[in-house]
Amino acid sequence: MEIPPSIIKAYEYLRVELRHLRNDTEVRDFFKLWRKELGVISALLLILAAPFALRQKESSAPSKYDRRLVIITPHNEKIRYEYGLAFSKYWKQKTGEILYIDWRVPGGTSEIALFLRSEFAAAFQQYWTRGLGRPWSQQVASAFANSKQNTSPTNGGTLTEEQDARSLFLKNGIGVGIDLFFGGGAYDFEQQAKAGFLVSSDLSDKHGLAAIFSKHPEWFQDSVIPQSCSGETFYDKEKRWVGTCLSSMGICYNRDVLKRLGIEKLPDSWADLADPKYTKQIALSDPNKSGSVAKAFEQLIQQQISLAIDEAKKNPKPFQTEKDIMDAGLRQGWDNGLTLILRISANTRYFTDAAPKIPLEVSQGDAAAGMSIDFYGRSFEDQVRRADGSSRVAFITPLGGSSFGVDPIGMFRGAPEPEVATAFMEFVLSDEGQKLWNYQVGVAGGPTKAALRRLPVRRDFYTEENRALMTDGLVEPYEAAKAFTYHPEWTSHLLGVIRFLVKAMCVESHDEQRRAWEMLAKSGFPKRATAIFEDTRMINYNTAQEIALLLNKKDNSQEMRKARELGIAFRNQYNRAYELAKDGL
Repeated sequence: MEIPPSIIKAYEYLRVELRHLRNDTEVRDFFKLWRKELGVISALLLILAAPFALRQKESSAPSKYDRRLVIITPHNEKIRYEYGLAFSKYWKQKTGEILYIDWRVPGGTSEIALFLRSEFAAAFQQYWTRGLGRPWSQQVASAFANSKQNTSPTNGGTLTEEQDARSLFLKNGIGVGIDLFFGGGAYDFEQQAKAGFLVSSDLSDKHGLAAIFSKHPEWFQDSVIPQSCSGETFYDKEKRWVGTCLSSMGICYNRDVLKRLGIEKLPDSWADLADPKYTKQIALSDPNKSGSVAKAFEQLIQQQISLAIDEAKKNPKPFQTEKDIMDAGLRQGWDNGLTLILRISANTRYFTDAAPKIPLEVSQGDAAAGMSIDFYGRSFEDQVRRADGSSRVAFITPLGGSSFGVDPIGMFRGAPEPEVATAFMEFVLSDEGQKLWNYQVGVAGGPTKAALRRLPVRRDFYTEENRALMTDGLVEPYEAAKAFTYHPEWTSHLLGVIRFLVKAMCVESHDEQRRAWEMLAKSGFPKRATAIFEDTRMINYNTAQEIALLLNKKDNSQEMRKARELGIAFRNQYNRAYELAKDGL
């Protein structure tokens, strides 16, 4: 790659100025004085230019192309490369056209959500102000993508400004120059669908997932892609998104580090990560920046709720009805789950800003274990595999502690290339596309560079013939899913609350939390200090519902006020626990 013109220009300017200084007798002494500093500046410019001069060309864009497909995604480079290469070849064979796949990777799903909200708001604002000549307001900005905004006429058949904004947005093909959203979680896609950003069809009704459902009805059956499995939704009933592969949350760990720490039992449950033996040895990511870690926390809480309900059923005397048992288990399980998260957080070294960094730290020996998506854990297991086939890194899905969800794909409203976008979605769901997820490198139909270690979503893919060619042919995702049933009515509406609470009680107050935890461990966990440290009554299940209502208002000032209130309360709580533990109380 050529050196950027800006760097060349800066260097040339510096070189000319230096020559002038050498020829000017009036400033010669000045030049001698500053010669070292100018030399340093020159060297810095060369250092900045060197990587650009030496780096090989990496752009996948052909010099000339007939069509361009724009895809926004959190998927890693390996997935982007393999699917970009395979589909471009498929499209060339099918149409004779050269296709350029323009991947957009602004970050994880949280960053993508913020980006899309901003882009669609800007696009609708332009339509509203320039296209319709109407004044922009905060009410219009809040209403156009609000799924709860009623669009039915009121007051004699007239629409309010907010209703009109939402109605007009849903009727028009207002886009942001992006065709597809590929990768993430069902929750993330459901939020984009509710906002109206993802659609089942374009304005012509010829392209989109609805067309694929009509063309391949055999794909969308329980024997191939079920609508739901163990409580997890695998595709949207309104055909705005569909799962392409399966993923589960689990624990990646480093055998060598565990041995060094004297931990004989390999971690196989979320509760293992709360053991004080793991102090400063757990890798975690901020759930506000990682949708996968937020999902792991939710599943951890769901498991605790299930256990609490089972416990209540064993002693039903205090309860009058089945509903009373469920409610009691729900509230107790919520408390138990938050306490477990609090203890795991106390063992955490620090919170990274991206989920892929968790298995990276584990593989490097900087942490003993961490919460990870299955394919991240398996990929790093491969990367550090020894010549004899063994690896210091391993991954396990806690039995009964994690569901199998999907990584979906969906088409955006106003997609510039709906025909190509539809073909890409069809390709990913086809046999050819499913093979890429888990076939071994080099086998026919498999990836060309590296195994992707993802599990295909299609149930009919798991045949003996395919298993022999898969990197994870022994995994039975649909069987393993039976051990955990996800109950969306328990916590799905509280996922944002979980992120909010973890930030207040763990991320923002981590120094105080870990300081108290270390003193508790040193003092043998005295009863009173431990009870104060683990007290989560201020964020019980009822309070969580109130916080959910607060977050739904989208009032940043109220959110910040509540976050500050909780942050101060937890820091004080941890400091109190520290003082009591220090005194052995």
